[in-house]
Amino acid sequence: MRLAELSERSGVPTATIKYYLREGLLPAGRRISATQAEYDEGHLRRLRLVRALIQVGRLPVATAREVLAHVDDESLGRTIRLGAALWALPHGPAPDEEAPETATARAQVAALLTELGWSTVLELGELSPVYRSLVASVATLVRLGYPCDIGYLTRQARIMEQAAVHDLDEMETYASEAEQVEKAVASAVLYEPLLMSLRRLAQSEESARRYGL
Repeated sequence: MRLAELSERSGVPTATIKYYLREGLLPAGRRISATQAEYDEGHLRRLRLVRALIQVGRLPVATAREVLAHVDDESLGRTIRLGAALWALPHGPAPDEEAPETATARAQVAALLTELGWSTVLELGELSPVYRSLVASVATLVRLGYPCDIGYLTRQARIMEQAAVHDLDEMETYASEAEQVEKAVASAVLYEPLLMSLRRLAQSEESARRYGL
């Protein structure tokens, strides 16, 4: 398709598409003349992902470019490729090393991952921004006195484990590894807020069932 059709099908103005091309967020089209290029379904798919990252995820262009570079890095194995793309997304705050609760939280997270048998995650440990964010979250719960013992965390993690199975089952319906990683990144940006909303709605519904309105 030509640029005008790509714009029409994606709903993205041609000026914005040209900007994404200049910034390296969208691969160049196949050149058919000195001034024209053709684009395909892969460009359309990538445009949707770029819009998800920038408009919904509110990522700066430089961060979106980093995420997409990992998505496109065929030198990486699928798990590392996926992890690198997801790690490049924004995460929660890092642990406060001055806080006394941080050491307790770090020990609890290590014990939790051991209990779950999540050996890969445990091995990566502090290299992972998600791991560090989890430590910071547990430290906050410890400081404020909210439930975060191993039993509670394990129950929550098992729910997420099942969600991960469904996520990867869905991801594997896409043909190429690049499409699969794109899907995982889009899910992190688009579906995590959806899951949070569903959880809150479920809590409201369960409250009404138990206690009435």
